[in-house]
Amino acid sequence: MKWQNVATYGLGTWFGCGYVPRAPGTAGTLGAIPLYLLLRASGSVTILAVAGALAILGVLASSRIVRETGKKDPQIIVIDEVVGVLVTLAAAPPTWPALVVGFVAFRIFDMWKPWPARTAERLPEGWGVVADDVVAGAYGAAVLGVLRATGVL
Repeated sequence: MKWQNVATYGLGTWFGCGYVPRAPGTAGTLGAIPLYLLLRASGSVTILAVAGALAILGVLASSRIVRETGKKDPQIIVIDEVVGVLVTLAAAPPTWPALVVGFVAFRIFDMWKPWPARTAERLPEGWGVVADDVVAGAYGAAVLGVLRATGVL
């Protein structure tokens, strides 16, 4: 296997999380938590900057995997979940309850795909794979923002 394939599939599957046989999207979201915990002390701007960098890498890796597999959004690709949950958690206060609420909110929006997530999903190749999760992440961040503003978190 060429090093490019190792890098593509390593990132695209978030170091193998996408190969979990049941609920690979949830596995990918869980796989993002160590990265979030590492970044959390650096603040929201850093978390969003890393999410942005991973989004770019995710589009590239996802596009290649989509072309190689011939599938619109192969389940093994979970870097999009990593990006999306980082967008959500950038709005979280540094507490365990907020992390759990953010995780659950992101997964709900990722599965539900409210507008414009469903529309974003129709973009070509890796753009569609990643964009809908960015939208789901923004919805999750909005939920965390409301819960923070109301003093719940």
